[in-house]
Amino acid sequence: MTNLQNNWTRILGMCLPGLSLFAAATCTPDRQESEEDLIARASIIHEKVITIDTHNDINPNNFVAERNYTMDLDTQVNLPKMENGGLDVSWMIVYVGQGALTPEGYADAHSSALAKFEAIHRLAEEIAPEQMEIAYTSADVRRIVASGKKVAMIGIENAYPVGLDLSNIKIFQEMGGRYMSLAHNGHSQFSDSNTGERDDIWMHNGLSDLGKEAVAEMNRWGIMIDISHPSRDAIMQMIELSKAPVMASHSSARTLNDVSRNLDDAQLKAVQAMGGVVQAVAFSSYVDSDKNTRNRETLTDLQQEVASGLNIELLDRATLRSMNAEERSSYAATMETVNKLVQPRIAEEVNSETPPVDVADFVNHIDYLVELIGIDHVGISSDFDGGGGVEGWNDASETFAVTLELVRREYTEEEIAKLWGENLLRVLDEVQRIASEIQSS
Repeated sequence: MTNLQNNWTRILGMCLPGLSLFAAATCTPDRQESEEDLIARASIIHEKVITIDTHNDINPNNFVAERNYTMDLDTQVNLPKMENGGLDVSWMIVYVGQGALTPEGYADAHSSALAKFEAIHRLAEEIAPEQMEIAYTSADVRRIVASGKKVAMIGIENAYPVGLDLSNIKIFQEMGGRYMSLAHNGHSQFSDSNTGERDDIWMHNGLSDLGKEAVAEMNRWGIMIDISHPSRDAIMQMIELSKAPVMASHSSARTLNDVSRNLDDAQLKAVQAMGGVVQAVAFSSYVDSDKNTRNRETLTDLQQEVASGLNIELLDRATLRSMNAEERSSYAATMETVNKLVQPRIAEEVNSETPPVDVADFVNHIDYLVELIGIDHVGISSDFDGGGGVEGWNDASETFAVTLELVRREYTEEEIAKLWGENLLRVLDEVQRIASEIQSS
């Protein structure tokens, strides 16, 4: 409670002029309840419920003795930030970007995946066993939270590292993987990606034959099927084939923001029909692309002004991608100098002119999902350290802001508990129950 109370002043700063009419309305507390009373009530709820963020990317370089999550690193998630924000559970992600569909590509991806699995285990079992523990079941989550420790869970973003050997699915499950997506940005050996919408070029027209087999194997070993990132056809085929509920680890509503990474109403209703869960994601460009673009353009103009004064040339993404690691590192150090000068000017010269995507915008997606598919099928994710974050919830230390916004919108404690984790744990339980039945038969 103390850490949350220390953040009250910052949270109050969310209710400022410049918000949308809808956001401003949500920042108006009940006239019979003072702002301090509302925050106190939200703090009690936040402390009582189990808060689960289902998508946090990691870098193994931050999981070594001299640099790790016991320190308040410049990462959006680490143990001090989780403690300050009251975040109980971080799903740490074993992510490997899509590469060549060749034996060499599969081997490299497999090695990269194992390095991330090992990094998470190293943190929980060697570096910080008194502060964090890995959970494999919902019962583990409840036990670890009750003990006062933070919880790590493991998700696999992109099944590319499985290669062509489906026995790797069981191996990944044994290493703690509890959800997996069959594609990321780029078509995999298992599934088309949502990125096919850019050029209307597809590899499998949904799932490949191997992808259909992978669905059955994930059902068999109790790994939740993550439908964030695959193509629409692949998602609908997964839902049709799966014997267990599916989940979207970090996807928002396409009706509110029409990007291929979000789910349309038909997909959302299909998830609902099979008892699954959709974890709304606080990734600003998925929440409100237009608002985010306006804000980023204003910020870039300010960065350009400062950089020009220092005779520094700003580089575009294409140029950065063409650079080697040493060149990118050098450029990043240069940009640190620019950003230190830019930071004090953002509030007045950027956000006041073009407000950033904020927590209220994010919770609009939660509202929409709840209205469309019901409170039992919606959850929360950030995509921290993978590009996620909105004004007000830009790292784990600000997690309370989401609960506060939900309380403002008159969600009950029971509903907030469902959104923050109970729905996700229910799906995990069902997936593992069905896996047990499949194995026994």
